[in-house]
Amino acid sequence: MAKGKKEQWHSDQAADRGEPSYVWRDGQKRRFAMVKEAAEDRIKGIVLEDGCGVGSYLFRIADEASFAAGIEIEYDRVKIAMRNRNSDRISTANSCGENLPFASDTFDLILSHEVIEHVDDDRQCVEEMIRCLKPGGRLTLFCPNRGYPFETHGIYWKGTYHFGNKLFVNYLPRKLRDKLAPHVDIYTGKDLEKLFQGLPVKLIKKTIVFGAYDNIIQKTGGFGRMLRSFLQTLEKTPLKIFGLSHFWVIEKKR
Repeated sequence: MAKGKKEQWHSDQAADRGEPSYVWRDGQKRRFAMVKEAAEDRIKGIVLEDGCGVGSYLFRIADEASFAAGIEIEYDRVKIAMRNRNSDRISTANSCGENLPFASDTFDLILSHEVIEHVDDDRQCVEEMIRCLKPGGRLTLFCPNRGYPFETHGIYWKGTYHFGNKLFVNYLPRKLRDKLAPHVDIYTGKDLEKLFQGLPVKLIKKTIVFGAYDNIIQKTGGFGRMLRSFLQTLEKTPLKIFGLSHFWVIEKKR
């Protein structure tokens, strides 16, 4: 049976590239608010989204920025982003994060939203983002937390990719975990520290956040909202180590 394009991404591209944000719901609104707060007035300048998918965050950035650029490795997603763009202050490029097509010291703000876990060389990707930041510019980074009980990117089992949340995979020894999920990295706080080691940066903020669980809320209503409220309350406690994603704010030294 022929598959539609979104289904095709679930079967093929979802493994290597993850799923872009197709819709704008509470989870996306919350994370964008976190980015704006961390950016301060930098979001009014020249902003890059490194891994812009179909443009959901990029379009909102363009509403705030003097100019918004996005790069995306999947050409089909770039075409969708440009077809749906809502501002002349947006530009997109079909490129990879390890070799950004921009001059050094270009951007006031860079957003990397659940992207570095998918690239071939996450250290080089980080180096490129820091290179392209202006001195005093900030990188806002979301990436998956190894402490979360589910591997959200699916696994390979006996040569076949199985999409969806897989319980306790990330708690396995690293070598075994990476055999089941060779297509995606996972990070502890120490892993992230190593990524930025030796670069001309200072850490502004680091925390771990739970998701918004919009899909569960859509299916269950009140139960899902209670679950979201409870889990997000844990972000203020030591139990945030079980959260879904790291959120780091990194500033390039002047």
